[in-house]
Amino acid sequence: MLYLISLLYFLCLSPSFAEHTRRWRQSTYEEFLKGTAHGVAVRSDGRLELAPKFTLLADADASYLWSVRLDAKGTLYAAGGSPAKVFRFDSNGKPSVVFDSTDLSAQSIAFDPKGALYVGTSPDGKVYRVSASGDKSVFFDPKTKYIWDLAFSPDGTLYVATGDKGQVFSVSPDGKGELFYSSDEAHIRVLAFDSTGNLIAGTEPSGRILRISHSASTKSAKNSKDSAAAKAEGFVLYETSKREVTSLAVSADGAIYASAIGEKQRAGQAPGAIITTPQGTTNIITGGVITPGQAQPQQTFIPFPPLLSSSIYRISADGAPEELWSSREDVVYALGLASDGRLLAGTGNSGALLAVDGHGVFAHLAKSGTAQITGIARNSSGKVFLCTANPGKVFSVGPEYEAVGTFESRSFDAQLFSHWGRIEWWSPPPYTTAKSSALSNEPRVEFFVRSGNTEDPGREWSRWYGPYTKSSAAIETPSARFVQWKAVIHDGRPGDGVDWVSLAYLPRNVAPAIDGIALQDPGVRAQSQAGISSGQPAPVTLKMPPSPNVSGVVVMQTGTPPRFEQPPQGTQQKGYQSVLWTAHDDNDDELRYAVYFRGENEHEWKLLKDNLDQKFYSWDTTTLPDGAYYLKIAATDAPSNPPALALKTERESERFEVDNTPPVVEDLKVGPASGKMSGGHPASFTARDASSSIERAQYSLDGGDWVLVTPTTGISDALVEHYDLGLPALPPGEHTIAVRAYDRFENVGSAKITFTVPAAKP
Repeated sequence: MLYLISLLYFLCLSPSFAEHTRRWRQSTYEEFLKGTAHGVAVRSDGRLELAPKFTLLADADASYLWSVRLDAKGTLYAAGGSPAKVFRFDSNGKPSVVFDSTDLSAQSIAFDPKGALYVGTSPDGKVYRVSASGDKSVFFDPKTKYIWDLAFSPDGTLYVATGDKGQVFSVSPDGKGELFYSSDEAHIRVLAFDSTGNLIAGTEPSGRILRISHSASTKSAKNSKDSAAAKAEGFVLYETSKREVTSLAVSADGAIYASAIGEKQRAGQAPGAIITTPQGTTNIITGGVITPGQAQPQQTFIPFPPLLSSSIYRISADGAPEELWSSREDVVYALGLASDGRLLAGTGNSGALLAVDGHGVFAHLAKSGTAQITGIARNSSGKVFLCTANPGKVFSVGPEYEAVGTFESRSFDAQLFSHWGRIEWWSPPPYTTAKSSALSNEPRVEFFVRSGNTEDPGREWSRWYGPYTKSSAAIETPSARFVQWKAVIHDGRPGDGVDWVSLAYLPRNVAPAIDGIALQDPGVRAQSQAGISSGQPAPVTLKMPPSPNVSGVVVMQTGTPPRFEQPPQGTQQKGYQSVLWTAHDDNDDELRYAVYFRGENEHEWKLLKDNLDQKFYSWDTTTLPDGAYYLKIAATDAPSNPPALALKTERESERFEVDNTPPVVEDLKVGPASGKMSGGHPASFTARDASSSIERAQYSLDGGDWVLVTPTTGISDALVEHYDLGLPALPPGEHTIAVRAYDRFENVGSAKITFTVPAAKP
């Protein structure tokens, strides 16, 4: 019954809809990212697919968590602040505090081969050892500003990354620590071990990835920043284009992945707020220029840095580097590896989890609902754990896929009331497994569509219509201005997804609009620039009509290239009248124009020119009687619509005049010489025009130059003007005077007489 009502409603409206179907198509990462995903990953190559299961495990009592680790038994721990705390999570995800201190943050945690917990705190922190019973003791104090990361080697040695001297310390199981490596950098930010057991470090402010290995013999540290002898030597595997390395991960094939953020400072520029920790670090805010002898600005703490550029790099086992991913919108805080071999990246400040494959194709897996994903760890069964900041939470990811994933598109604004047609999509064949073969007859993807007349979908929109399970289906959604589709992917089968979605719609046809008409001055001819030759008069500036008053975005017809109209050019040409106009069509229909005219006291419009595709027209007015006239411009969208659906609009111009009749010069006469005029001759004439005022008058004596004459009223503004002038003293004999008068339309009337100056009497 609802379908019948909708069909009848459409049939009633159908005369108002034009026959030019549009399609709203979505197929790119940027377009899909504007929608809302639940259990659906958005891939950078423009595909929607099921995402690994994403579950909130716990909401810790902390503003932020910075490090997440698993002990040998698979128990989950997370560290953060403030103040510094370490949480242990039971099998149900319930947290309990196993370490706390007055330090600002528990920056890093690690487990020794025997399963004991070690905690590094910052700033001005220490390394603590936490026994199984919960007793804590200071294990190592590097006496540096920051402890950034902890890493245990297989032999039980603990390596401690510090700042702001850029040092790595090695600590034996009995707590005896010594300087292992001193770099030229301010901070050693993160640590990892490569496939051969070498220590890998990421630095700040040069954004370097170092391989630190034991030296063959203890070397002098005379070139080191520290007076102690370092036990290792470093080699720069790669210097990134960024300032700070924030995370490292090493894959099974020996490749090293690194994330880095921030732009490097220019020479002479003070360092900026770069170090990315929840509690803040050595961040100089001035951003000014350091001059010799100038004191360094005071260091300050900030919670999280402003949004910075970010990149992910891969260094292959043979040492070749490549950039896999970059962004100016997301900051990568943590890296990890999924069970399928893809690289995982936790970002801020939108709290998104990304997965990047070896070819640089990345997928937006989920949003945590927090500002930053700051730590990633994986257990032996392939389940991935995340910790977050602002607020501090813990999530699990995979390895199983979501049973059902949904994706809601953004709402689409057709700009006009529209009828919605077929929805089409492409879903590639899924991977075949025993389970998926048994479900092969069931729909893998279902689509639903709803519409409304408000920008934000809500209760006032229509219900969801569907499901539509075929890749091309007619929908019953009511006609409206806005529409939205929803895809539901079932059964948790990897590979199920959507590459593109297209929705056909037919906007209601609306009449074109003429926005303005500009009549040109008499004697100006408007032509297309292609029709103007080099020998024609110099161009004249045309009066332009108002620009189209278009509200919103014009609906573009699929496959129709944008039309560029070259503006006309004006030239002076007597007797011509020109008109320019502007118009638009909200359907973006192709328009044709007609120009009509009528006399001031007439009632019927007469066609002057039809079927124009340009928005100007010029014509020779000498074919019209003198008088006042009006123009009417008519616009029709008939070229883009069937005759029964075509619409047109009209607009009248202001009053204008046609005058091709020259003025009449009469009563031209020259009087005898007068002593009052120093021997010259008085002359006079009258200029008269039937319909327009006299603009100017001139005289020429005996073929000489034309001389401008002022009327007796002092101003030329009337239909009749009288002129009195004095000629200079003339020699005896015959003379000729010619006069001419111009009206407002540059029509010219003239007259001349011959007169004789008698010889002087003896």
